Amino acid sequence: MTDDMHEIEAFLLSERQKVLSEAEWRFRMRGYGYNLRRTDHGVEVARLPQNTLIGTIQA
Repeated sequence: MTDDMHEIEAFLLSERQKVLSEAEWRFRMRGYGYNLRRTDHGVEVARLPQNTLIGTIQA
């Protein structure tokens, strides 16, 4: 795990390309310790298990 939001965003977006649906992407990312939530401003990324918000990406 890293705290660099640019690395996290690159990882999340590369994983998004590997799956067919957003639900599958969110499920896979929970396995990596990230909780994703779609908002009006993008996708909020939080670190599990505390569900600590670490940033927002445009996806």
